[in-house]
Amino acid sequence: MSNIIRCLILGSGPAGLTAAIYASRAGLSPIVYEGLQPGGQLTQTTEIENFPGYPEGVQGTAMMDDLHKQAARFSADIRWGIATKVDFSSKPYKVTIDDKDELLAHTVIIATGASAKYLGLPDETKYAGSGVSACATCDGFFYRKKNVAVVGGGDTACEEALYLASLCKQVYLIVRRDVLRASKVMQERVMKAENITVLFNHQTLGLTGEGGVDGANLVKFKGTDREEQVHIDIDGFFLAIGHHPNSDIFKDYIDTDEHGYIITQGGSPKTNLEGIFAAGDVADPVYRQAITSAGSGCKAAIEAERYLLANGL
Repeated sequence: MSNIIRCLILGSGPAGLTAAIYASRAGLSPIVYEGLQPGGQLTQTTEIENFPGYPEGVQGTAMMDDLHKQAARFSADIRWGIATKVDFSSKPYKVTIDDKDELLAHTVIIATGASAKYLGLPDETKYAGSGVSACATCDGFFYRKKNVAVVGGGDTACEEALYLASLCKQVYLIVRRDVLRASKVMQERVMKAENITVLFNHQTLGLTGEGGVDGANLVKFKGTDREEQVHIDIDGFFLAIGHHPNSDIFKDYIDTDEHGYIITQGGSPKTNLEGIFAAGDVADPVYRQAITSAGSGCKAAIEAERYLLANGL
């Protein structure tokens, strides 16, 4: 059937667009649907300094625009649309876009990413890119020798706090409960760090600053007779309360872990179904970097090409 897409790519972050570049150059005529956030999470980042090839750094939106242009140069068909339903029970695979258009595809590359969890404060949106971040590895460099806060009490929050402590003057770890949920070894490292102050029983009310974050208003012992208002002076506010992989519509067919991350096989982008591959943050609970996402997109496209050739498609 001529109307069956050889390679359908869902997502347009570094993983999806890199997959599109490789698939296009391999003659697979890929169709890319950009998803909820065209360009992925990097479009919410200001400057990127750790992606190879940009010695002076690059704005997140500019880098994703470069990737978009490169994929388009090789004739990738990039479309606006959101995958809202799939049926992977038989081949060719069925994907519904925007609840109306049903597509058939021999291979599908899932590169739908993961969304950082936020507290839901209006100030998180107000200061996005100007003091609020969900990735210390990405943005910590900009806060060298400054004061920052990290929200969270698990392993991720402790890892972020320790990483920032190597760069920043002072790190506040804002913990809602009276204990850390992190592993014992991570707790010990945090407690031993001289420039990390753990604020137990604290919750964030809001952020302050003109044009950028210069402080945070907190509440201690909220809802008790010991409740009190606290203000800390900070330049950066980091969320470390987890990510949610955008994998919900695939779960009836694709194996995921307890957190929803797609499980891939043996370091490859292969899922439990032949011809369906996962790349980028939707399958990566550990690294979540642009460069690792791009690499996995490359691998997914190569595997899609091999699958098509092996099956005469």
